[in-house]
Amino acid sequence: MAFTVELEEWVGSVWHRFITRRASPDFPEARVELASQQRPLALLFRAMGGANGIGVEAASDRDLLLRRNVLQQIAGTCKQVPLAWCDATNLRLPSSLAVFPEVALNEELYRWLALLAAQAGPMRHWGRDNQRWTQQLLRRYPALRARYKRLVDAHLQLRPDPASLNAGEAALERALCQALREPGSVEHFPRSERAAWPLPLWLYPPQNLASPQAADLGDESEESLTTSPGEQKGGRKRATRIDEGSRDGGLLIVRLENLFSWTEHVDLDRWSDDSEDPDAARVADDLDELSLSRTRLRKGGGLKLHLDLPPADVDDIPLGEGIKLPEWDYRKQQMRDSFVNLQMMVPRDCEAQPLPLRLKASAHRLRRQFEHLRNDRQWLRQQPQGSELDMQAWLDFHVEREHGQCAERGLFMEQRQTRRDLACLLLADVSMSTDAHLNDEHRVIDVIRDSLLLFGETLSVLGDDFALYGFSSLRRQQVRMQELKAFTQRYGDTTRGRIQGLKPGYYTRMGAAIRQATQLLGMSKRRSKLLLLLTDGKPNDLDLYEGRYGVEDTREAVLEARRQGLTPFCITIDREAGDYLPYMFGANGYTLIRQPEQLPLRLPQLYRQLTQP
Repeated sequence: MAFTVELEEWVGSVWHRFITRRASPDFPEARVELASQQRPLALLFRAMGGANGIGVEAASDRDLLLRRNVLQQIAGTCKQVPLAWCDATNLRLPSSLAVFPEVALNEELYRWLALLAAQAGPMRHWGRDNQRWTQQLLRRYPALRARYKRLVDAHLQLRPDPASLNAGEAALERALCQALREPGSVEHFPRSERAAWPLPLWLYPPQNLASPQAADLGDESEESLTTSPGEQKGGRKRATRIDEGSRDGGLLIVRLENLFSWTEHVDLDRWSDDSEDPDAARVADDLDELSLSRTRLRKGGGLKLHLDLPPADVDDIPLGEGIKLPEWDYRKQQMRDSFVNLQMMVPRDCEAQPLPLRLKASAHRLRRQFEHLRNDRQWLRQQPQGSELDMQAWLDFHVEREHGQCAERGLFMEQRQTRRDLACLLLADVSMSTDAHLNDEHRVIDVIRDSLLLFGETLSVLGDDFALYGFSSLRRQQVRMQELKAFTQRYGDTTRGRIQGLKPGYYTRMGAAIRQATQLLGMSKRRSKLLLLLTDGKPNDLDLYEGRYGVEDTREAVLEARRQGLTPFCITIDREAGDYLPYMFGANGYTLIRQPEQLPLRLPQLYRQLTQP
């Protein structure tokens, strides 16, 4: 019996691979992955006029009501297809392309979609808008005509023959082929019960439509156009809101072994459970559509904790009243005054503590290195007298004299002991993501604590003015900034105790924290002012502060700091930082620490590089 079952499973797997491969319209041998093209595509998109805050990400496959052949129906394939789409906050491209039998053509298709998205605006009619955007792109860059024609010719050979379709579908197919060959030549697209075979050269509506050519998108109701995305493996899911069922539990009316997919079920209320489902991520990945509802069920037993602020008697100690700060809304291109409430805090019950024993050896080495920097004598140029001749000043004097313009200047160099005229504020991200483990022994928050401790030990020896703060947020009403050491405070065991008492907080409303740090650092009388941001991820929060909104606000806060004469610099351990930090801080305004365990030792060295005269 066991042998028979294993044989059946083997035959079934072989048949599945065979029929799926035969039914697929793709060319697997020429497949191109988006991951290998993501960064150059993002650069191309922005260089050709696309919004800087929009990133290139993978799109999930979407339902399209297609006419499938017999093999595709037997294999159960081609129900979902990868489609490219773009809106004000996202550019989503298929996670892989195998549309053409040549790798070069699939790579060219990725580039074409990025170029087309850079020209695109709000979509009102799928067919007419794509033609108009294509016309604009080819008119603006005539050199693209040959590439576009090559893609169209290769794609038309793969499209279905209109003679094999019914009258309505054939008329639609001929109109689409004409629109591809001569963009702008087709104004009316015939209606069809089924969608046309996917057009990989066009962008699709952000929302799911079984037949995108069926109606003007501008006429759709707002409710039907609303999507509630959920991130899963780089793609997005569709979501629908359903009414809560009145029954006490869910009902599955077929046996589980008869289900072909997770989508074949009745929309009934699922019984709630307090425990975490270890298969939830896998199930969500298999689902085509996520159903959302408000569950009002009261449970008689168990304790369910919700993320919220702790009680006042155990929370950090607030310093004064909250501070109202503005926030940049890129959608309106204006600053929203007094939009964010920031509360300065001091960690509660943090007793004065000495430096941990495990860090004393590293701190001793850093002190010796930076003592040399503090005692280093510097050459002063263009002095009226000195021990060395200033060759650069002498050459300038000689050239000016030859041209009849001889300004008075010193021609000597003198070596003197100088005091560093510098102030630094280090702002550390202590959001809940810092509770993640780097390895079996250390969490991110542990590395941040050690980095702050060694940074403080180093700068206290160097003699530079410095301040240390941590921050996290819970919506715009609660941006929390922990004061570990102010500029006016002495670095000692009290500061060490506060640092060792740091705990992971909530979310990362980065723009507000940078604005407050800018105000604190701006009050310093030092000539040079360095604002260091230590983080492990992108700006985010529970409300609208997510994606492009958070990135744009943080970028605006960085620009404000630069306009006030500060030098903002970001230090991150996020390996995906190259996708968003160059836009926020500039190409030379950040650095990535690929081995986070090395951050405590790397941070003082980075400070030395940034502050060398």
